[in-house]
Amino acid sequence: MNTQGESSSSSSHLFCDVFLSFRGKDTRKNFTGHLYVRLCQVGVNTFIDDEELRKGDVISNKLDKAIEQSRVATVVFSENYASSSWCLDELVKILDCRAKLNQVVLPIFYDVDPSQVRKQTGSFGEALAKHKERSIGAGRMKKWKAALTEAANLSGWDLRNMADGHESKFIGSIIKQVLQEVNQTPLDVAHYPIGLDSCIQHVELLLQSGCEHEVRMVGICGVGGIGKTTLAKAIYNRIFRQFGGCCCFLSDIRSKAEESGLIKLQEKVLCQILKTKEFEVDSVAEGVNLIKARLGSKKVLIVLDDVDHRSQLESLTRERSWFGSGSVIIITTRDEQLLHGLNTNDIYRAKLLNVNEAQQLFSRHAFNSLSPPQEYVELAQDIIKYSGGLPLALVTLGSHLQGRSVEEWRDEFKKLKAIPHCDVQKILQISFDGLDDNTQSVFLDIACVFLGFIEDEVTHTLNACGFYSESAISTLVQRNLLQRDWHNLVMHDLVRDMGREIVRRESPRDSGKRSTLFNPQEVCDVLQGNKGSENVEVLVVE
Repeated sequence: MNTQGESSSSSSHLFCDVFLSFRGKDTRKNFTGHLYVRLCQVGVNTFIDDEELRKGDVISNKLDKAIEQSRVATVVFSENYASSSWCLDELVKILDCRAKLNQVVLPIFYDVDPSQVRKQTGSFGEALAKHKERSIGAGRMKKWKAALTEAANLSGWDLRNMADGHESKFIGSIIKQVLQEVNQTPLDVAHYPIGLDSCIQHVELLLQSGCEHEVRMVGICGVGGIGKTTLAKAIYNRIFRQFGGCCCFLSDIRSKAEESGLIKLQEKVLCQILKTKEFEVDSVAEGVNLIKARLGSKKVLIVLDDVDHRSQLESLTRERSWFGSGSVIIITTRDEQLLHGLNTNDIYRAKLLNVNEAQQLFSRHAFNSLSPPQEYVELAQDIIKYSGGLPLALVTLGSHLQGRSVEEWRDEFKKLKAIPHCDVQKILQISFDGLDDNTQSVFLDIACVFLGFIEDEVTHTLNACGFYSESAISTLVQRNLLQRDWHNLVMHDLVRDMGREIVRRESPRDSGKRSTLFNPQEVCDVLQGNKGSENVEVLVVE
């Protein structure tokens, strides 16, 4: 799955932020007109129709699309709202979009009793009776009545019971709520979301398992650069509208915990979900109690991205009971061990791209097409194979090579096989840097010497050298730096190269000062020139 590019979110397809549904003769020149101006003044893209769109007896295609492609629909119920078949058809369409597209619907009762709308009495009952006299079909009438009842049951505003009847204050409270809704925007996911759909389906199945009222916790794990964050963003975009604005995507927790501490992370969760700019927490323990107290009755969506220590989970989302019924918690991490507190069925192990997906992703970034030009085919295939289906590498190398000549490609690939690209190295090395000294040494020995060996042979040899290899190997597997292939130890080629690059950097110019020599030519040079130092621990002769 990709980590950059053409966003898969629906935000680019939105017609506007807010669709205003209202009876023109009642409120166009007063309340709705003022509301429209205020919305525009605060930067909310608002659709307000004109009479040209209301010719004929059926809702126009433009209005239909405007409703479908709006983030929020605001319905102004005024005295004569129900006398317009247009308004009633709009209302049916709006509530259909609420059911199918999770559109937010905000009803406004402008000098109208909500019970009249709900029960179709008063002016609403009279209007429906006149429609019936006009021989409106029974099916259409039934839809209108159901829509009026449903809309009146939604949380909204009643002018007579708010702001002492002052329209300006009334409009101010509506603006505040609308801004909260429209500011809940989808996240940028990927420029080319290749290979993402099947991953989304797998995670959604995990989220849908069990009772819909329970709190669901799902972990996404995998090696660095495999697209865990991209997947989490895509899932967030698919479901965040179901949570009424009670959402928080906490990105890059690993680095933010190091920079600012756990208290700042707790404050950010509380601020984002409770929609407040400031929330002071004095200690982690206080933050835990505040999260439990303030979020315990709320249905929330929280994404914790790039978790690397249990303390982060303990302080933010330790217990399902901290959150309201139907809440969803998504955690991404390189360390599968951190997810073992969840049920094993609630862990999704991110997958590498297959050959076809890898070619498409690489070609998009290198050539802006789905396949390479003929003169680049062989080189592109070699680089795609070198990337091993890791999205980070495919995107990074494709972008790095874009616009270069075939000769430059050859030179760059030759260099890559000796020295990994710095951006790929940096991301992969984060996992290595989080290991203790014993586990780091075991990882480097396996990457340079024992790759493909039988595990029992490796542990026996390394234990004899004073390492605690069983524990180290278990940690490396949990952190997706090492895999077991039957009885043998294997790792992704780029992870292997990351480890070998760490060794090379011990002494870039003088191979005789490195701890391990695995390149045959370098081994020969050191032996023949008697250049070895006391730093050399292992010589691998192939």
